[in-house]
Formats: sequence, structure tokens, C-alpha cells
Amino acid sequence: MTFLWPRMLLLLALLPVLVATYIIILRRRSASAFPYSAMGLVREALGRGQSLRRHLPPLLLLLALAATILATARPEGEVVLPSDAGTVILAMDISGSMRARDIEPSRIQASQEAARNFVKAQPANVKIGVVAFAATATLVQPPTLDRDGILAAIDRFRLQRGTAVGNGILASLSAIFENLNIDIGPIEAGRTAPLDPNAPPPPPPPEPVEAGSFKSAAIILLTDGQTNTGTDPIEAARKAADLGVRIFTVGLGTTAGQIVGFGGWSMRAQLDEASLKSIADITRGKYYKADSDSNLREIYRQLGKQLNLVKEKTEVGALFSGLAGLIVLLAAFLSLAWFKRVV
Repeated sequence: MTFLWPRMLLLLALLPVLVATYIIILRRRSASAFPYSAMGLVREALGRGQSLRRHLPPLLLLLALAATILATARPEGEVVLPSDAGTVILAMDISGSMRARDIEPSRIQASQEAARNFVKAQPANVKIGVVAFAATATLVQPPTLDRDGILAAIDRFRLQRGTAVGNGILASLSAIFENLNIDIGPIEAGRTAPLDPNAPPPPPPPEPVEAGSFKSAAIILLTDGQTNTGTDPIEAARKAADLGVRIFTVGLGTTAGQIVGFGGWSMRAQLDEASLKSIADITRGKYYKADSDSNLREIYRQLGKQLNLVKEKTEVGALFSGLAGLIVLLAAFLSLAWFKRVV
């Protein structure tokens, strides 16, 4: 817990002074009321329980004062709140290795079915877009509330060669921030995109923000292979982090890999878990390992819950103020019940 006005906490130093003042007043009253040795007999007659009752209401008032001081310091705490209407981009691998059948009925069919269930379970005010990537990345469905259009886009997947995870991330960012000039072409390491001398200069990139701070959108990235072309996925993740977008990565398959035939070629589909974990860590997302169709469905269910609830810092001073009020009422009630007067 943090405080917006921490200097107000200095007022807590007054509490010991009030306790000392209370004790001094009690002693003076006792001395003036019973200036003789029969004081012990009176205390014995009253009993220990009556003596404790006498001090409980003032103690409660002291606690109420402490809670009030904490409230004036404007405390902040993390609370879990329902997220506002936002955007989710499903970035899905459609490389040839997704035809592997180590996950029934196949990796691509299992991922499509899990994605369909995810889409159907989302609140109606959440926009969903779909990016498909292999050697290149394509926005096959811009963010929309039209669930039928989203499901149709998922059903239209056609497997292709290559795996460009970084391009999938950049295409997803381009779908979220339409006003930014994000190059999503398959640029290999050591190369730069050709420049058009007649093109207007691109707008300056926005100032970096705290990673994971953009709560209005998120990317769910599913892949079963290693990047073998296109943009470095770690660099693409850093760009997402600078924009505050979280990426939740789902690794499909095994790190040992599996030989898969596609288009007359044989390839080893090997999962790059280290890269996917780094992408999630850099962007303040989370990594999930999917090694079965049931596990994949459960992952998408967890993702749905995590995206619809967000942790936010908010002032909780009202809680302390309410607590102080309840304590004061309790002190007044006990004082009336026991002594027929208010404290």
C-alpha cells in the first residue's frame, strides 16, 4: 500500500500523546475521588470486567482516529476490477508444422476450436481481431464486435511455409494502433525496407510507456515453432512493451519437436519456449504451455478470465473512513449499553 499524502501519517505520532493524556486524567480523577486506602476495596468490588469495560469505548475511539488519519493520507492499493470494453488480437500460427497430429485431431484444428470457444465466451463489448502468420503476417479480421465474422476468419486458415513470430506481433500492434506506421513486412536480419523518396516522412514514434500499462488491448500469440524468417520476435516484443501492450503467449507442442511433412518437404516442428517466455516477460504478459487439446481449451478459458479482470491502483481512503465511522458507532453503542451515556 502506498500513500499520496504520506506526510499526513505524521499525525499518528499524536496517538501516544492522547493515550498518555488519558492515563493522567484517569489517575487524577481516581486520586480526587478516593483519597484514602479504601481504593483497593472499591476496585475489588467493581471487578476486573467492569474496569476493562470502562476503557474499551475510549480505545475504540482511538482506533477510529487512527483510521481517519490513514484515510487523510490518501492510501492507494491494488484492486481487481472488471476491465472496460477493449480489444483482443488473436495472433495464430498457420505454418505447415501446425498439421502435426500430436494434439488431436491436429494442432491447427485444436487451436481453431479453442479460439472459437474463446471468442464465444468473451463479453459482447470486447472487440476481437485475428492475425494469421507463417512466413508473413496478415490481418485476416480487423477488430470487430461481429462474432460471426471472427469465427469465419478463423475457419478460413490455410497452412503456409515459414514461421515469422515477430511479424505476427507487429501485425497485431498495427491492428490495435491504426494511426501508427508499423512496418509488418518480412524484413530479415541485416536488411532494411526500401524507402520511397516521394513518400511523406513517417510520424514520430510515441513516447514509450510502462510495459503492460495499456489495459485497453492485449495480444494472444499462439505458435508451435521457432522463428525462421522475418522480424526478430524479441525486438517486436520490445515495441509492444513500449506501447504498453501485454502479450500472452501459448506454446503448442514440445521443445524436442516432431518431423512433419508439408508440401513435399519434411521439417522438424520444434517449440521455442525460451523466446515465448521472454516475449511474455518483456510485455508483462504470461506464458502458457499447451500439450493437449483439453489443456489448450483450459488455457483459453484462463486467458478469458485474466483479460476480463485487471489489477489497478486506486484510492482506498473511503474504506478507512467507513471503518472509522463503524468503530465510532460501536464505541457509542457500548457506552450507552454499559454506562447509559455516550463515551
